Amino acid sequence: MTDTAQFTLPPEVEAARVRSLEQLHLAGTPPEERFARITRMARVVFGVPASSVNLMDSEHQWFKQLDGLDLGTHNPRGDAVCQATIVRAYTEPAEPALVLEDAAAIPEFAALPTVGGADGIRFYAGYPLFGPGGHAVGTFCLYDSVPRSLDAAQLAAFRELASWAQRELESADDLERAAAVQRRLLPPPLGDLPGYRMCATCLPAYAVGGDFYDHYRDDGGLILTLADVMGKGLGAAILTAGVRSALRGASRAVRGVGAGPDPASVVGAVDAQLTDDLTSTDTFVTLFHARLELDTGAVRYVDAGHGLSVLTRADGETTPLPGGGLPLGIVPGEPWTAGALRLEPGDTLTIASDGLLELLDPAGDAGTVAEFVRAHPDPGELCAAVRELAARFPPLDDATVLAIRREPE
Repeated sequence: MTDTAQFTLPPEVEAARVRSLEQLHLAGTPPEERFARITRMARVVFGVPASSVNLMDSEHQWFKQLDGLDLGTHNPRGDAVCQATIVRAYTEPAEPALVLEDAAAIPEFAALPTVGGADGIRFYAGYPLFGPGGHAVGTFCLYDSVPRSLDAAQLAAFRELASWAQRELESADDLERAAAVQRRLLPPPLGDLPGYRMCATCLPAYAVGGDFYDHYRDDGGLILTLADVMGKGLGAAILTAGVRSALRGASRAVRGVGAGPDPASVVGAVDAQLTDDLTSTDTFVTLFHARLELDTGAVRYVDAGHGLSVLTRADGETTPLPGGGLPLGIVPGEPWTAGALRLEPGDTLTIASDGLLELLDPAGDAGTVAEFVRAHPDPGELCAAVRELAARFPPLDDATVLAIRREPE
C-alpha cells in the first residue's frame, strides 16, 4: 500500500534531483529511436497497450518516448503516477520497482486524474532511471487500462528492460566513444620528477565532462593547467578538447624572454583564438594556468575566474590564491595579469574545480576546500581522498584536482 507521503521528497533532495536532470539536457527534447525500441518491445513482451520512458522535473513529466498513447510532450507532475516511483527510488532503494495491479483501488492513486475511468490507468509498473549523482530523474513504465499482475519471470524481464533504458540514458554508443577519447586526452603521469611529487584526478559527473587537467615539461619548467568549461556532457566535452589544444599550442608559441611561456600571454592568445567559438555557443571557461620553474620553485600563474587554488606551506598554513581575472569568453580582448609565488621545500600547490567544492559543501563555502587540502598534505593522499569522497557521494558536477608538492630537502 502506498501513502501520499511517497509523492514528495525533502526539499534538498528534490533540488539535487532536479539539478541532476538538468545536467542530462534531455527534458523536453524530441523522442529518439533508441528509446522507442525499448517501449515497442515492452508492449510486445508484456502485452500492454502502452509503455514510456519519462523524465520528471519539479513541475512536469516529460515523455522522452511514449508508445501507445497520444498525450503530447508532457503532463503536469501532479497528475503522474510516476511521481511515486521517483520517491520510491529513495525510500526503497533495494527494490525501487513500483507495481500497482489496480491503481484505481488505492485511494491516493485513484485521486489522480490519469487513473481510473474508461481509458485511465489501472495497471502500472514503473522503474526509476538515474542521472548524475545517482539521483532518480525519470522512469520506465508499463500501463494498462485493466487490472493485471506480473509474475516473477515478467518482473525480471521488466527490470532488464529498465536496465536497457538506463544504459541508453547514460551511455549511447557515441557518448561511450567520446568518454574514451576524453580519458585518453588526459596526460599520463610524468613519472620521475626530481624534487617534486604530483597527483591529479578528474571525475566527470557523467560519461563525459567539461573539466580537464594538463601537465607537461617545458625547458626546465613544468606547465600546469586545470580548466572548467561551462556545462556538462558531450557539448562541454567538445569545447574542452578545443581549449586543451589551444592552450598547448599557445604555450609553445608564446614565450617570455628567457623564462619560458608567460601564462598571461598564453591565456590572452587562447582567448583570442576561441572568442568566436565561445561567443557562438554562449559558453565561458574558467581556468588556472601556470608555469613552475623546477630548479627554483618559482611559479607564475593566471587564475581566469577559477578561484579554487590553495598554497599550503610546509608548516600547514593554507592560503587561497586570488581569482584574479575574468573567465575566457566573457569580455573578448580582456587582458590577464600573471601572479607569482614560490614553492619552498615542503610547500604544496593545489588546484581544484568547483565540483570538489560541491562535494565538500553544497552551500559553496570555498574555505572547505582549504580545510580539505590541509587535512591531506600529500598529493597522492589528496587524490585518493577525492576519489573516496566521490564514491560515497556521486558528484553532480565534474570534480577535478591537481596537486604538486616540492619535497623537503
